[in-house]
Amino acid sequence: MTNPAAREASKQIVLNAWQTFRTRDAKLIAALFAPDAEWIAPAGNATAVALDHADHMIGADAIARFISTEMHRLFSEIDIAFRAVHADGDSVIVEERMRATVPGGRRYENDYCFVFVVEAGRIKQVREYMDTRKGWQMVFGETSH
Repeated sequence: MTNPAAREASKQIVLNAWQTFRTRDAKLIAALFAPDAEWIAPAGNATAVALDHADHMIGADAIARFISTEMHRLFSEIDIAFRAVHADGDSVIVEERMRATVPGGRRYENDYCFVFVVEAGRIKQVREYMDTRKGWQMVFGETSH
């Protein structure tokens, strides 16, 4: 069992990050991440394919650029609703539902699970999980790829 104060500190770092993501300020977002941070999403996911973007980003600046600018080329009217946030030591799990609009006016709605690893007060790693088939259908309007 981990120290309750450490658990709460990690949880607050991640919750504050989500608030900062909304600013779309790349410098503020980059400051949340360790310089060599990683964001790992499922290979070949619809967002990465639609944006011709890596599904494994490395570096605070690359992650910040994606969050502040690049993802908004695909998603507009983004609404994120948290279902739960769980913390244990330096790991924080966020369950959420994202709703948005994609090009062509189609609605996007998918559930996500993010596992954040916090180290020395900054986000060191994010592992992202979602229903990739559902995401593909909503982004491309197709049933398979």
